[in-house]
Amino acid sequence: MMLVDGQPQGRVDALDRGLLYGDGLFETIRFVDGMAPLWPRHMQRLAESCERLRLPAPDAGLLWREAQSTVQGLADAVLRITLTRGVGARGYAMPGAPHVTRIVAAFAMPEVATAAYRDGVRLHLCETRLAEQPLLAGIKHLNRLEQVLARAEWNDPAIAEGVVCDLHGHAISATAANLFAVIDGVPVTPRVNRCGVAGVLRAELLAVMPQAQVRDLLLTECLAAGELFLSSSVRGILPVQAVGDRVFTPGPVARAMQVHWRGLGFTREQA
Repeated sequence: MMLVDGQPQGRVDALDRGLLYGDGLFETIRFVDGMAPLWPRHMQRLAESCERLRLPAPDAGLLWREAQSTVQGLADAVLRITLTRGVGARGYAMPGAPHVTRIVAAFAMPEVATAAYRDGVRLHLCETRLAEQPLLAGIKHLNRLEQVLARAEWNDPAIAEGVVCDLHGHAISATAANLFAVIDGVPVTPRVNRCGVAGVLRAELLAVMPQAQVRDLLLTECLAAGELFLSSSVRGILPVQAVGDRVFTPGPVARAMQVHWRGLGFTREQA
């Protein structure tokens, strides 16, 4: 089901700034049996992202009511909230009083094989690099062309994700997940203050792993790590089995974070 500005429909104005300029942002939220354990973190990031884009933030209570309406009948759902600056005069200048377009849509959760949680996933090492833009780094703005191009680099169904780096050779993330490396027993996740997305599950894991480091992570360090795993607010914790020819074994940190994920209420994934 999809709501546009609260009404059941699937169309927006052809002059919407989200379509013309990517002028907006989005959140992708996992619901299980009508509950969204990470909802507060999503709403916090949404509010902060709206402030950074100078976009009027919608009422969180209204979003919750619309979310409940759209996920109804779906035991395991992925909800996407999209906000754009709406329709305005032609040109890049922001409208003085924007009418925000609000899209709330729910989809059935895509199947993820149990083996992916148990044995890990294979990753492609992407040639596409992420450009640096501190003003947009961390938020889920609507321009995802870098991720689209990175994801186009492979079509092997045995490869679940791809590692993307910045222009300086630092590992940043997967195309649609955050990245954690365990180096000498210490969890490390890349900074996302110049590019990349600050994931809500990443924030949750950092809160329960006070020993974790947030720093620049060279790709060479990443590939030499004791274990790698991905964090996604939709798919949860996915251990990495291989990056290209470099083989990894799911380790104790990833297993502990899988237990934490299930403890949040996402009990359908079994390692």
